[in-house]
Amino acid sequence: MEPLANKIRPKSLDEFVGQEHLVGLGKPLRVAIEKRELFSFILWGPPGSGKTTLARIYANALDADFYEISAVDAGKEDIKNVLGSSRAGDKRRSGPLGQVLPFATGTAVARPKILFIDEIHRFNKAQQDFLLPFVERGDLTLIGATTENPSFEVIGALLSRTRVFVLNELTAEDVALIIERASKVLKVKIPKTARDWLVAMSQGDARQAIGVLESAHQLYGKLSLDALKETVQSKHLRYDKKGEEHYNTISAFIKSMRASQPDAALYYLARMVEAGEDPLFIARRMVVFASEDVGLAVPTALVVANAVFRACETIGYPECAINLAHGVAYLAECKKSRQSYDAYFTAVDDVKTLGNLPIPMKVRNAPTKLMKDIGYHKGYTMYDKESYLPDKLKNKKYLQ
Repeated sequence: MEPLANKIRPKSLDEFVGQEHLVGLGKPLRVAIEKRELFSFILWGPPGSGKTTLARIYANALDADFYEISAVDAGKEDIKNVLGSSRAGDKRRSGPLGQVLPFATGTAVARPKILFIDEIHRFNKAQQDFLLPFVERGDLTLIGATTENPSFEVIGALLSRTRVFVLNELTAEDVALIIERASKVLKVKIPKTARDWLVAMSQGDARQAIGVLESAHQLYGKLSLDALKETVQSKHLRYDKKGEEHYNTISAFIKSMRASQPDAALYYLARMVEAGEDPLFIARRMVVFASEDVGLAVPTALVVANAVFRACETIGYPECAINLAHGVAYLAECKKSRQSYDAYFTAVDDVKTLGNLPIPMKVRNAPTKLMKDIGYHKGYTMYDKESYLPDKLKNKKYLQ
């Protein structure tokens, strides 16, 4: 039986719900689709916000061969299989979305080849490096989908060859509309109270809402509020890794450590851990915090934070939650100093304002006789008391 999500999946932008900033009239993705522009891009957004659907609509509009893999269980061989037909001169055409059918060798007109990689952030560096030359040469057009910040999860070389479109969490109105469409396909009326409850429960994740609807219909043959609640069975923490709640929680977590409130910091840590947040994301923020907020007050804080990050890398959940708690309690209790942080960014301001000022001759490197003869390195002594700053900044004090 075809899943409900596939039955109601939009086939065109006119049917698509949400993401008006990308697909509304005159917006970038709609314009690209209408003009049939072929380019690689990454869709970054929360679960159930329409990433896969947009990729399929784009491929359909360009009449492209569409190949769909998931980085969770795919690898280099899957990419080679996608590329194999073009290297062998075997043209292929797409059947129903995501399926590939053979075409008579040498008789088809070349069509765009689009590779959609779901959860592309799960590809390691070597796998992403492998993709790079094929994207660069135009052997395939890449569409990546990710719930994680591509700045951290996609290698720079690949990122520079793609555009990034940021999807927002679907609004309550968007999800309500999708629920109404799904209930019509199921030919079962959903009461307003049940619909409103499901909208709130799904928190912008259309895929989750559709899944609950389908399960409730299969189990109980109706879409009442009780049927939906029984289907869900237990209340799960909803934590969209790139939605507002994500940013609110990590913000409260950092601010609690900054204010030396270990109880609040541990509470927000527990919320993130229980919701399945990537421990390396949490640990990475702690490493930044150790230098930005603790800094010179307790220099060993950076050592502890790095040790926590390494522990999360090697141990993973569930045990590394204890390492995170250890580090959070320590950082929250530490004295705080932003001296080095403030000093650095004051220096950055001078660099941006004044440019590359001449470096004093005595501290320049002098690897050749000519450079020594014209005064490079002349007069340099260890532990010199005279400022080594450029003349224009001689009396500047960054570290207060």
